[in-house]
Amino acid sequence: MHKYKIIVVGCGYVGLSNAVLLARKNEVHAFDIDNERIELLKEKKSPIHDELLSNFLQTKQLSLKFSMAKNANYIDSDYVIISTPTNYDERANFFDTKSVENIIKDVISQNNKVRIIIKSTVPVGFTEKMKKKFKYKKITFSPEFLREGRALEDNLHPSRIVIGDNSKDSKIFAELLKDAADKKNIPIFYMTSTEAEASKLFANAYLAMRVVFFNELDSYAYTHQLNTKNIIDSISADPRIAEGYNNPSFGYGGYCLPKDVKQLQANYADVPNALINSLDEANSKRKDFIAATIIKKNPKVVGIFRLIMKSGSDNFRESAIQDVMKTIKAKGIRIVIYEPMFKAADFFDLEIIKDLYTFKKVSDVVISNRMDHELLDIEHKVYTRDIFNTD
Repeated sequence: MHKYKIIVVGCGYVGLSNAVLLARKNEVHAFDIDNERIELLKEKKSPIHDELLSNFLQTKQLSLKFSMAKNANYIDSDYVIISTPTNYDERANFFDTKSVENIIKDVISQNNKVRIIIKSTVPVGFTEKMKKKFKYKKITFSPEFLREGRALEDNLHPSRIVIGDNSKDSKIFAELLKDAADKKNIPIFYMTSTEAEASKLFANAYLAMRVVFFNELDSYAYTHQLNTKNIIDSISADPRIAEGYNNPSFGYGGYCLPKDVKQLQANYADVPNALINSLDEANSKRKDFIAATIIKKNPKVVGIFRLIMKSGSDNFRESAIQDVMKTIKAKGIRIVIYEPMFKAADFFDLEIIKDLYTFKKVSDVVISNRMDHELLDIEHKVYTRDIFNTD
């Protein structure tokens, strides 16, 4: 197959995993605004926690180079992939898409023939809006369905490829993704970009709904002294429900689910609904339930074992444990945190204990979203709702 020149803007877990994937058989140049991140990548070190990604960077023959975003040159590229963060703006009640819009503007000013692929999560209708704003038709939205810490694995073995366009060069891009993957017989779905944007948000809303459902089941079982595992095993045996995303937790969090649910709720502003708008409230009630359960134990010191959401991740943005911590702290209970990924001495004025032995000793109760082998010696102190020892 012909080698294409591909530019990737944004080296987070979406952009970097796409860059590495496509660099197996194409010429890829990736850009980012973070100098420290670029310098690490030039040394073939991954700035994000993803073992397979790190392995590929260090051991595979990849046609891949990295530069600062200010030096981006789009003139000779066949495809430009935009994968910059789009954080949710609480004031505007919408994703902040400024970085995506600025890149589109820069790309078109240099190359008015290139196909732009948006991988950043955006509001429903955004791509069509950009086509009209810039009077440029060659913009395609193609969502990602990746797990943090396993982004490259999910790109090598995708459940599906979704392309928000059916033009010739968009179909070629789909084939590039498929050809670079290890999995065979990958289903490809072609649709409008607006439909593709909706498919991304609804997919994450469904996952959030699964989390909320099994958490509420667990809250009920815990309150009535029932065995949560027995109930979940029984209902998950039904193929219409099935296993997966059925392990109780402290609530959904992380980078994607909270903001994507909020964005979908905003898109529902003029559409009657009950379920979608209930997800945030249900998630908040679960975190309140967890905090109240801990407070009832009357601990003097509560230890927080890890701020991250799950193993294999280095991200604790909007992790559910943070809201639980705030509620417990408001009751005057001392909180200490063990989080080796966090380098500062405190986290929002809460003490970080670097030594695990000391952390275990001073904590009356240790809260852990997921059980860990490092806690087995103090299992009697540990509070977790982890039933299946999975993410």
